[in-house]
Amino acid sequence: MEPPSPDKRLRVAPFAIHATRGILRDQRLRRKTMAICLAVALIFLVAGLTVLRPWLDPHEHPARFILYWLACAWETVLVLLLALFDLLLVRAQTRAARKALHEQVANAAAQAAARESDDN
Repeated sequence: MEPPSPDKRLRVAPFAIHATRGILRDQRLRRKTMAICLAVALIFLVAGLTVLRPWLDPHEHPARFILYWLACAWETVLVLLLALFDLLLVRAQTRAARKALHEQVANAAAQAAARESDDN
């Protein structure tokens, strides 16, 4: 079997970028991702403070301790950034809906005024 040609191989960076865009643009998928990441962060926290405490002893295994809590912090920051992004998108959608509603009300008022002036 011959190796895949260079243009047929999966390029990781473009795939990751495309997948991330898909997650960020779809509200349901973004919120599911937030929920899963939050659950993972909570599991990291509980496990690190209970079950894995001897394994993560900072005096015996400082590198393991630092890497573990960095991973926990990474998950937490990811959830916070996704939540902030979701909040900003919801605010933008609300602003756009409010603007469309104002335009509809203004158009309806203009049409009503035009009909009233035609009647007179």
